[in-house]
Amino acid sequence: MDARDGHEELARRFEERRGQLRAVAHRMLGSLSEADDAVQETWLRLVRAGADGIDNLPGWLTTVVSRICLDMLRSRSARREEAYEHELPETGVGNPPEDEVLLADSVGLALLVVLDTLSPLERVAFVLHDLFAVPFDRVAAVVDRSQPAAKKLASRARRKVRGTPAVSAGELRRHRRVVEAFLTAARGGDLGALLDVLAPDVVRRADPAALPAGVPAELRGAQAVAEGTVALRDRARFAAVALIDGRVGVVVAPAGRLLFALEVAVDGGRVVSYDVVAAPERLRRLRTAVLDLPETGAGLTGPLPAP
Repeated sequence: MDARDGHEELARRFEERRGQLRAVAHRMLGSLSEADDAVQETWLRLVRAGADGIDNLPGWLTTVVSRICLDMLRSRSARREEAYEHELPETGVGNPPEDEVLLADSVGLALLVVLDTLSPLERVAFVLHDLFAVPFDRVAAVVDRSQPAAKKLASRARRKVRGTPAVSAGELRRHRRVVEAFLTAARGGDLGALLDVLAPDVVRRADPAALPAGVPAELRGAQAVAEGTVALRDRARFAAVALIDGRVGVVVAPAGRLLFALEVAVDGGRVVSYDVVAAPERLRRLRTAVLDLPETGAGLTGPLPAP
């Protein structure tokens, strides 16, 4: 096989793995554009290294893309004090369809929000092991830690992702049904359904940064709150139910980046109040978690193959 044929064969084998590598990188970075950058850098490193001496190409590629993502996460952490941008994509211009599909899968937005609260090492260990079933010996090699240390990283991340409910399991389920009904009605702009799920004397409060100019920070009464919710319905397409400070709430997170959080109070099967948290200092204090932690290996495209 001449050099050209060898390069084409290498490219073919890489393309077979591109989708899986992109899935891993997307979970680690929370951004499809950054994931594509990581995958492209992985290809360049493969070209420089060549396939000679690589016994397990899928494993090598996963290790390399994971280390690239870890470096990117560390760089991001070093400049973490970015200002929050309280801007949502315009209607019909938001994330491209592919992004929307990826963010609407079984774990989606809420998990991406929580992953963003983990340290780089915790995030990489959790994504590799819990979402893609990568064995801990390979995880340890990626994070440059011992196998027991890699297990501790994933375990610590898992506890943060799960969170600690502040109510009983039964109450959590009941509140979740109410909040999901509220979110469904908000997405559909269904005024009648909103009135059904809101208590007559419901109160909505919001940080000024969450509202367009001229919109009052506080609304009272089901009719006013329902109409105010419908007026801002475009935000609901970036929303997901999550555990917020131990209670069922909602995160609004375009591309997985937390923009607003809704702290929802439920009583008697209806929403009695909700607060829209948008101030950066308040968002940073919130403890977010996912309500449905995926089974180990439940990544975007399934578990990675064993070495």
